Amino acid sequence: MSDSVTMHPIGVIRSVHTDPEKTPIQPKFAQDCIGTVVVDEKYLDALADIDRFSHLYLIYWLHKAGPVKLKLKPFLSDEIRGLFATRAPSRPNPIGMSIVELISRDENILDVRGVDILDGTPLLDIKPYTERFDNVQTRRNGWQDSLDDATAERLGRRNYNPAPPVPEPETRWKD
Repeated sequence: MSDSVTMHPIGVIRSVHTDPEKTPIQPKFAQDCIGTVVVDEKYLDALADIDRFSHLYLIYWLHKAGPVKLKLKPFLSDEIRGLFATRAPSRPNPIGMSIVELISRDENILDVRGVDILDGTPLLDIKPYTERFDNVQTRRNGWQDSLDDATAERLGRRNYNPAPPVPEPETRWKD
């Protein structure tokens, strides 16, 4: 097995989130969060047909993640859990993944909703979400099966308090 892997960002994710402690922990708790994905212009052709999908996977580098923790207490639990049984950012390879709604596309700029990602996060890849392949009915959700929806919502939003709505043209970042 190779000891190294090289990845290069294909763009950057822009959002209102600058404080990890005030950023929702999953897109489900960030449905009122609008952001922009700025894809490097050299990948413009790769975005052909992307606007025919309503939702996208954004795969990104958790550039502000702390040191690796093999066991930790996730936000939605009071118990210590194994890292790989969580979505905590302090991973051996701090790769994040979020499913966001694609609002619009203008050339290499994607406006998206459901952004639980810090501003300036390096984008590694984009993949279309498709109900045909990705909509899986689970049978077990591990330790999260004991968590009620109201608690998950409260803890999942963390300390995020949305600002008053901003007109969409002002939510767009261009680098």
